[in-house]
Amino acid sequence: MSVRELSFLLTDVKRLLRREYLKSDLPITPMQARALVYVSRFEGLRQKALADILEIQPITTARLIDQLSDEGLVERCPDPTDRRAHCLYLTDQAQALLDDIGVVVEDVNRKAVAGLSADEIDQLLHLLKVMHSNLSQD
Repeated sequence: MSVRELSFLLTDVKRLLRREYLKSDLPITPMQARALVYVSRFEGLRQKALADILEIQPITTARLIDQLSDEGLVERCPDPTDRRAHCLYLTDQAQALLDDIGVVVEDVNRKAVAGLSADEIDQLLHLLKVMHSNLSQD
């Protein structure tokens, strides 16, 4: 494989990972799941910060949070230091769903690396992190 094929292969792998995720019976989209995971990691995160992490527009983030809020998964609370901003918190219902998301993601990841040794998986992760770092530098 040449370096020219790399982007195509990575795009295909991403598409296939998404397809596997969608086979699950989880009641939320992959983007909603990503948002929940980040809110759980950074409890009290501002919507603007979540938009930056997800690399989506603030208006798109607002709609995403509206959906999660309507489902009873996320609560918006006024930021005590900035009346214009809102902080995001998970509900108890979201915590149970996060456990399910973790199981699905682990199953999908296991399927993706089937046939690779532990050393090969470590090497793959290392190389992907290097690529991520290279592309994150601006």
